[in-house]
Amino acid sequence: MALYAMGDLHLSFSTPEKSQERFGKIWKDHEWKAKKNIEKLVRPDDTLVLTGDHSWGNNLVQCQRDLEFIEALPGRKILLRGNHDHFWKANQTEKLNEMFKGKLLFLQNNFYTYRDYALVGSKGFCFEGPFFIDTRTNLITGYDKAAYEQSVKLVDREMKRLITGIDAAKAAGYTKYIIFLHYPPTSVIQTDSEFTRLAEEIGAEQVIYSHSHGKERFHDSIQGRYHGVKYSLVSGDYLNFKPIRVLK
Repeated sequence: MALYAMGDLHLSFSTPEKSQERFGKIWKDHEWKAKKNIEKLVRPDDTLVLTGDHSWGNNLVQCQRDLEFIEALPGRKILLRGNHDHFWKANQTEKLNEMFKGKLLFLQNNFYTYRDYALVGSKGFCFEGPFFIDTRTNLITGYDKAAYEQSVKLVDREMKRLITGIDAAKAAGYTKYIIFLHYPPTSVIQTDSEFTRLAEEIGAEQVIYSHSHGKERFHDSIQGRYHGVKYSLVSGDYLNFKPIRVLK
């Protein structure tokens, strides 16, 4: 039994006009590369956490083939909500869990377990600009304050959702945590955040996140061990669509 994670499948079986191939060669036939790698690694008794941006579909009808593709993958599949998952309304997590009972698990405002760990998660959020760039040095010299203030509200909303899951896990007696986010835990102008401080406060062993694409974005946030917590980026293109093993 093992726990794996990967994010950003960005499937588009019913929306081919949104194919990821427009973003570079790494995305050519990426869904079949991911399928091959997952089938090679993940066994029926393993757990695979997919950290958001599952489908380009705008609703469940457009996402049907994409979700069926995920259902057919081996292992227990836990899905996190990404910024492009428009089929998943924030208040419909329980409804999705009922609809896909026995097939897929949706992680938001709740928790799942792996051995003696509580798996908790939220879409998360981090400030992505607009930034003001010095064209001579390519360094950030400032940012749009109105956009930043809006981002603070979004971070607060996602923190509350994450804490709801953590509180439920605590009430059930769990003391070991792995946090899953879609967005990175920090922005390019931060060294810590509400998410990193919460991870430290509850003694989370790992924080797993995705969302960052392309070599110029892979190092926007924390990777490796920081203040006792291990941080891992699992964006599909960063992993070449091969899930990482989070726990044995």
